[in-house]
Amino acid sequence: MDPGSGLDPDDNGKKGKGNGNGERKFGAFLKRVEPVKPKKDLNPRDLRSWAKKTGFVSDYSGETSTSRTRTKLGESSDCDLPKGREQTGQGSSHKIEIDPILGRTKPKRGFDIEHVTGSDERNEDRNAAETEIEGGRINRELENGFHNYPGGGEWLKPIAIKYGLRDNPGFAPLIYYGLQHYLSLAGSLVFIPLVIVPAMDGSDRDTAAVISTMLLLTGVSTILHSYFGTRLPLVQGSSFVYLAPALVVINSEHFRNLTEHKFRDIMRELQGAIIAGSLFQCILGITGLMSLLLRFINPVVVAPTVAAVGLAFFSYGFPQAGTCVEISIPLILLLLIFTLYLRGVSLFGHCLFRIYAVPLSAVIIWAVAFCLTVGGAYDYKGCNDDIPSSNILIDECKKHAYTMKHCRTDASNAWDTAPWLRIPYPFQWGFPSFHMRTCIIMIFVSLVASVDSVGTYHSASMLVNAKRPTRGIVSRGVALEGFCSLLAGIWGSGTGSTTLTENIHTINITKVASRRALAIGAMFLIVFSFVGKLGAVLASIPQALAASVLCFIWALTVALGLSNLRYTQTASFRNMTIVGVSLFFGLSIPAYFQQYQPISRLILPSYYIPFAAASSGPFHTGIEQLDYAMNALLSLNMVVTFLLAFVLDNTVPCSKEERGVYVWSRAQDMEMDPEMLADYSLPKRVAQLLRCGCC
Repeated sequence: MDPGSGLDPDDNGKKGKGNGNGERKFGAFLKRVEPVKPKKDLNPRDLRSWAKKTGFVSDYSGETSTSRTRTKLGESSDCDLPKGREQTGQGSSHKIEIDPILGRTKPKRGFDIEHVTGSDERNEDRNAAETEIEGGRINRELENGFHNYPGGGEWLKPIAIKYGLRDNPGFAPLIYYGLQHYLSLAGSLVFIPLVIVPAMDGSDRDTAAVISTMLLLTGVSTILHSYFGTRLPLVQGSSFVYLAPALVVINSEHFRNLTEHKFRDIMRELQGAIIAGSLFQCILGITGLMSLLLRFINPVVVAPTVAAVGLAFFSYGFPQAGTCVEISIPLILLLLIFTLYLRGVSLFGHCLFRIYAVPLSAVIIWAVAFCLTVGGAYDYKGCNDDIPSSNILIDECKKHAYTMKHCRTDASNAWDTAPWLRIPYPFQWGFPSFHMRTCIIMIFVSLVASVDSVGTYHSASMLVNAKRPTRGIVSRGVALEGFCSLLAGIWGSGTGSTTLTENIHTINITKVASRRALAIGAMFLIVFSFVGKLGAVLASIPQALAASVLCFIWALTVALGLSNLRYTQTASFRNMTIVGVSLFFGLSIPAYFQQYQPISRLILPSYYIPFAAASSGPFHTGIEQLDYAMNALLSLNMVVTFLLAFVLDNTVPCSKEERGVYVWSRAQDMEMDPEMLADYSLPKRVAQLLRCGCC
């Protein structure tokens, strides 16, 4: 123990006297504390008033260290990893005890010497700061059970946010931070069309048009959600939750033999299915059924379900990327180097390698691919650059046509065919077609998308230091997601719209959670969607390069899904069994259905075979529409995983701490808390028009 700390025993008593440096004897500190009289109904506010009056400071340093971290935001760099660890107090004991003053559990971090050796002025300032921070929050957190999380796991520690939900840093910074936010999500926003449009035999011009449509819908959906949904800083866009079902519909037997208008016919089928699923999601949110469902959706359900969304594409990812290993492997390595080894490197005060890992890596390797193409690496004797129509009749060129199509940067003719100005419009591919088989699929998928969003809402609210939303606010967000998916079905983007899970990672890196920044960036996306040539440039990205980026994004999706387990007791045998069984059978049962492909193996590429079980699976009832829907649903990893996790988690008894139940705020809290009202409430005029329980 350091001498002069006030805790070092000294027989002579010399150390206990003041030495002019603000140090005092520990006994003198205790004399200042008057005993509190116990009451039957103990109110935490009485304890705080007593602590402020007597000058007592709790020796539980968890909250005060957070307060000091917030006040010293400008003094430390966001990329300084060692310094960040010192501020959060790593390396100390993690025993959970109850703070006698604050009344909630805290990880015990040892005795804070500063509390007993600091001057009176510093103690009084800290007491006032703690009282102000805890003021309107402590009672709600005690009532809602926020203290249950340490018993079951660790919650997200508050991060030093540069700009909060309602902050306005100015017009120029808003533009910068808004574009920064969407650039970090570039892979999730524009690469889905590079997967689904070629699978539908669409042209390069069709790919450019779908990309422009997705940019428009992403911008519109994000603005709507920022002002009329949960109002959390979350990007709404085409989700990977809808990608696997879209590939199932695309590769079904009904469309395999089509040669004319195949792209438009499949797109119209997808539009009808997405509209049906979105209407179900709207009903789920507007009627308040989502509020009831939230009682049964917990981290043990959300974690394996979201992880299964990324794991569903393991058979597609590297088989596509491996067609050009000279492009794919360097790109994957570059992504890992930027996000892991260079994550703490700061350039011009910004963690560029962490924020722009995907666009930087893609641009660098795209330039390498361009050099390889110009240098003649993909030129084969007697084979034309026109791929694959000019090479299909030449036997020698047939084996090279696939490589040339996936690796060359000039394989796309989108730049020549796409117009400079193109405004996406409703029903641009024709009027949607509705079939029961595909509508049933998308209804289940919309339910999975809602479960995915629930976990994202909870994580985002805690990450940006906001109060947890109420069940009604969550229902409102799900209802608006359904409306945004309805727009996606009307405009024809090929997939539904939902909250992007990767957005949590972006907020954690950029420390920017301003709604205005997201809205400004969304406006730029809307403007960019009208520039047809921009969509053409993105459509010309080599497919092997796009597949390599998606491999990384899908892996990140798996990790983000499993990270929800931090709200539970991860060492619990019950939770480990549920998650393990759900994930294993969520992959194994679809594999059983996917093996019934006696015909498609001769028609489809190997990486599309897992998505073609809907037409020839083992489920047979004699009702064609039902057989198709059931074979399709049971071949989807995320659907099977969700059903297993949902049933097991809600039938196996356990405590709330072990289960890690999501805690939502109450409606009364929102009425009594002005800050919470400002964070989540709808604009005044809209609220007057929508006076209903769920809003």
